[in-house]
Amino acid sequence: MTAISEFARPVVSGRRIRTALAGALANAWRRNRPLTILGVAMIVLLGAATIGVLVDPRVITGAPAWLKPAKFALSTAIYSFTFVWLLTYVRGRPRLVRALSWITAVMLGIELIIITGAAALGTTSHFNVSTGLHAALWATMASAIVATWTANLGLGLLLLRQRFADRAFAWSLRLGVAISALGMGVAFFMTGPTAEQLAGARSGAGLTTVGAHSVGVADGGPGLPVVGWSTVGGDLRVAHFIGLHGLQVLPLLGLVLSRFGPAWLRPGHRTGLVWTAGLAYLGIVALTTWQALRGQPLVGPDALTLTAAAALAVATVAATVGILTHARRI
Repeated sequence: MTAISEFARPVVSGRRIRTALAGALANAWRRNRPLTILGVAMIVLLGAATIGVLVDPRVITGAPAWLKPAKFALSTAIYSFTFVWLLTYVRGRPRLVRALSWITAVMLGIELIIITGAAALGTTSHFNVSTGLHAALWATMASAIVATWTANLGLGLLLLRQRFADRAFAWSLRLGVAISALGMGVAFFMTGPTAEQLAGARSGAGLTTVGAHSVGVADGGPGLPVVGWSTVGGDLRVAHFIGLHGLQVLPLLGLVLSRFGPAWLRPGHRTGLVWTAGLAYLGIVALTTWQALRGQPLVGPDALTLTAAAALAVATVAATVGILTHARRI
C-alpha cells in the first residue's frame, strides 16, 4: 500500500495543479476577457516558437530565428495575467479598466504579430527600415509600444488614487507599476540611430537599421545564453528586463509582507520595507541603464560600476536593518 500511495501522490499533486490552473484561468476570463485571450494566445505561441527553435536552423542577428518570438511570448503572457490581477484592485472605474485592458491586449497583440511574422520571413522586426514595408511595420510596433506604456502609466495613476486597507501592499503595487513603466521607458534609448549607422548614412550607404539594443558594439555579437545580452558591450535590454519585471517582484514582496509578515512588524515598518525594496530596485534599473549607456557589458563592470553597486547594497541593507531593529524595539 505504501508503494502504491507513493506512486499515486505525484498524480494527485498533478491533478491539483491542473485544477488550480484551470480555476485561475476561469477566474481571469470572468474578470478580463481581452487580456486573458492575449495571455492564452501567448502561451500557445510560446509552445509553437519553442518547437521552431528546435527544428528551424535559421539564425537572425546571431540567435535562433524563433527565439525572439518565444521570449516575447513568455514575457507578454506574464505581463497580461499580471495586468489582469492588478486591475482587480481598481474600484469604480469599469469603463477605464475596459479601455486599459483593450489597449494593452490589442497593442501587445500587434507587436507579437509583427515579431512572429518577421521571424517566419527570416528577418528582424526591431529597428528594421530596410524597405518601406519594414519601416512601416517598425513604426507600427513602436506606436504599439508607446500605447502599451501609456496604459501602464494609466494603471499606475489609478492605483495611486485607489484606497487600500493595507498601505504596504498598496505601495508595493504602485511602485511596481511605476518602476515597470520606467523599465519600458529604457527602450526609448534603443530607438535612436547609432554613430555607426549615422556614419553609414553620411557615406551614402543608406540606412537599413535605425537603433540597436547594444551600445558600443553591433547587435548579434557574443551574448549570454537565451537572453542574448551582450558580453562585449553595453546592452540596454538588461535594465529594460529588470525594470519591466518590477511589476511582479514588488507586488509579490508586498503580498508576502501582508500575509506572512510577523506580528511585531507593524504597518508602518512594512511600508518602510516596501519603499526600501522599491528604491533599491529602482537603483538597480538606473545602475544597469547607466552601465549600458557607457558601453559596458553586464558581466564586465568596471571599478566605478562596482563602487556604485556596493553603495546601493550598503544603503539598502542599512535601511532594512534599521527598520527591522526599530520594529523589534517597539
